Amino acid sequence: MASGVTVTDEVITVFNEMKVRKAQVNEEDKKKRKKAVLFCLSPDKKNIVLEEGQEILVGQVGDTIDDPYLHFVKMLPPDDCRYALYDATYETKETKKEDLVFIFWAPENAPLKSKMIYASSKDAIKKKFTGIKHEWQVNGLEDIKDRRTLAEKLGGSCVVTLEGSPV
Repeated sequence: MASGVTVTDEVITVFNEMKVRKAQVNEEDKKKRKKAVLFCLSPDKKNIVLEEGQEILVGQVGDTIDDPYLHFVKMLPPDDCRYALYDATYETKETKKEDLVFIFWAPENAPLKSKMIYASSKDAIKKKFTGIKHEWQVNGLEDIKDRRTLAEKLGGSCVVTLEGSPV
């Protein structure tokens, strides 16, 4: 079921910037890279837009933000839906990995109308996010507050750490 909601160019630009990791990037540019970002519906419910001020930059990690995952979880509104991209760094038995995770946040307390329009608009944003390997629908803090749940989504029981914190 399509809602007719469109994805703004700004959302696509943010996704492409997060997706492309340049090996030769300088420290200053690396600090500006987004670690996590939230997207919401515009006030008129016609567009998916970047939610102002709801992002974590790589440069903030270890500086103003100790634990980016917990900070990200706290950014999610308790009573409304959102879409999010989270750049997860984790380890398997074989290697260290980085993957973008697309998260559809639909908490139990969100109004039914909001849940319906976000759910029916999810395909519009997913189609723009080509190459996303991991998608996660989260229906409450119980599902997302423990980083082990995300670790399992990314690589099963072989995941040892996430963001440098033991799992």
